[in-house]
Amino acid sequence: MLNAIKEQVTTAASELLAVAKLQAGDLLVVGCSSSEVTGQKIGTASSVDTAAAIVDALLPVLAEKGVALAAQCCEHLNRALIVERAVAKRNGWPIVNVMPQPKAGGSFATTVWQRMTDPVAVEHVVAQAGLDIGGTLIGMHLQEVAVPVRLSVDRIGEARLLCARTRPKFVGGCRAVYNEELL
Repeated sequence: MLNAIKEQVTTAASELLAVAKLQAGDLLVVGCSSSEVTGQKIGTASSVDTAAAIVDALLPVLAEKGVALAAQCCEHLNRALIVERAVAKRNGWPIVNVMPQPKAGGSFATTVWQRMTDPVAVEHVVAQAGLDIGGTLIGMHLQEVAVPVRLSVDRIGEARLLCARTRPKFVGGCRAVYNEELL
């Protein structure tokens, strides 16, 4: 099962990065319920092994493109996010003092913390795209305007997968001309 999960994550992340046209320095927010991935109710069966499979598949895809990761913690940490310290500093995000644990933050955020070079927690980010694995509600961390994205993968394990990219807001009126590359 873990190999199938890794394949699903690799495919989903690769497709989303391409559709969202993410570039080096952009941010992908990921929320993940390892409980949902294993077919259980969110918050009831945290699985470090499942989280590790997801993180280990996700990180190389992001590294190849130079895209930064923001790993959303669970509601027990008010959906704080785990990022590299350099990303927080570059964006001016205040660092908060918390370290995720499997039952307080979630197995996914905990595993990301363990895999990052210099992890910190922040309360808010503005991401250019997102993967929501298992209904973790990442929308509050996306840049305006979020656009739903359908991929060839619609589940990671047993969890529903919802994805979004963002685009700049349209401004102007009926005479405005828009850049097709930004749609």
